[in-house]
Amino acid sequence: MARIAGVDIPKNKRGVIALTYIFGIGKSRAKDILKQAGVSEDKKVNEWNDKDIANIREAVGTFKIEGELRSEVQLSIKRLMDIGCYRGIRHRIGLPLRGQRTKNNSRTRKGKRKTVANKKKATK
Repeated sequence: MARIAGVDIPKNKRGVIALTYIFGIGKSRAKDILKQAGVSEDKKVNEWNDKDIANIREAVGTFKIEGELRSEVQLSIKRLMDIGCYRGIRHRIGLPLRGQRTKNNSRTRKGKRKTVANKKKATK
């Protein structure tokens, strides 16, 4: 199992797919990295030799990934919350940010349902 940027890469997958296990690397960036490193996209990770892995590590090092990227994202969210913009307020109260309806859906952001009991009717 190859280890790149502190992440264990699965050895039985193609290189393009395996590199997407690293936070901040998607398919298109993975293709760019493999092209820059001179490794075939169809080659599986267990077929990579030490030279290929070293070239890939070097190519991955040019991008902001994993911990550095996560902290940047968190700082951006904190900045939005500090300035009190719409998106920051939605982050603060845990609701969706991009205009989605919240009456029926958005359970991922709102969390588990909190059932509210009905009022009892007054008896005559």
